[in-house]
Amino acid sequence: QVQLVESGGGLVQPGGSLRLSCAASGSIFSIIPMAWYRQAPGKQRELVAAISSAGSTNYADSVQGRFTISRDNTKNTLYLQMNSLKPEDTAVYYCNSPDRRVRESFGSWGQGTQVTVSS
Repeated sequence: QVQLVESGGGLVQPGGSLRLSCAASGSIFSIIPMAWYRQAPGKQRELVAAISSAGSTNYADSVQGRFTISRDNTKNTLYLQMNSLKPEDTAVYYCNSPDRRVRESFGSWGQGTQVTVSS
């Protein structure tokens, strides 16, 4: 199984920035698509941003232009740079693959990292 460990969350004021990281174990990271998801209290988990193995990206409309997803395949690490943060970005953020079969092969989700945007 692949282990996913998210980090970098915290409390930030509206308009601030954070950079999330996701460290993945295993040897397949470089050849699979990856994504960031988030889950706010009382809401379903949603896909925030995704990146292919080749580096192509796409974003949810709500974060387009503010968030940037990237990956370093040499370090098996996924990143999410979040700028111009809004209170509605408050959620637990998780990394995983947007490919269902890959997610199933990973087993469980990581513990996530809490992002709180508040003044």
